[in-house]
Order: sequence, then structure tokens, then C-alpha cells
Amino acid sequence: QVQLVESGGGLVQAGGSLRLSCAASGSIFSMNAMGWYRQAPGKQRELVATITSSLVTNYSDSVKGRFTISRDNAKNTVYLQMSSLKPEDTAVYYCNAHVIEMVATTAGYRFREVWGQGTLVTVSS
Repeated sequence: QVQLVESGGGLVQAGGSLRLSCAASGSIFSMNAMGWYRQAPGKQRELVATITSSLVTNYSDSVKGRFTISRDNAKNTVYLQMSSLKPEDTAVYYCNAHVIEMVATTAGYRFREVWGQGTLVTVSS
């Protein structure tokens, strides 16, 4: 099965920058849309940014102009460059991907929505 592994979270002061990475591995036939979501303590998970396989991007209003999503299709990896970080950006950040994976037992394919395990970003004031 396809798995996503995030990296790059940590503690940063307000105004600072961090870069998150998310690498997909497994029986990947194709990677469609990928994205980042976040969940702050006591709040629901929310969209941060998405990017299609043709590199069309979408951002939440709260991060527009500060965060940049990108992807390397050859590496099945998506990135989130975060700048001008604010304390309210503190959250667990989750990678998301819509994939078509190969199924060995049937020699077929199936669509799955896959989530990473999350990486904590803490922004201190």
C-alpha cells in the first residue's frame, strides 16, 4: 500500500520559516492531487493548501501569501514552504494524497486517499 511520510516540523519563533516535506512510497501507479492540512488543539482539521498533478495550487485564506506548496512528481514528494509564521499556525500538519495504487493480488488498480502520520509545527511568540 502507498504510505506518506512527513518531515520538517519543529519549533520556530514567530516570523520564522519552516519547510515541510512529504514523500510517498509503495505501489504507486499515479499521484493525483496532494495537499497539506492542519489540526490545532481543540479544533477541526482544516485545509492549508493543495496542488494538482498539473501544478495548479489552492490555498486557504489564512496562509495565502505566506505559504507555498510545491511538488516533485518524479520523487512523489510534496513540500510546504512556510514563511512569516504566526503563533496561530501552531498545529499538527498532515500530508494528504489521492493516489492510484497497483494491487498485486489482482493485477489491477484502485483509488485511495492517503494520509500521513502528521508532523508538529509550533510557533512561539
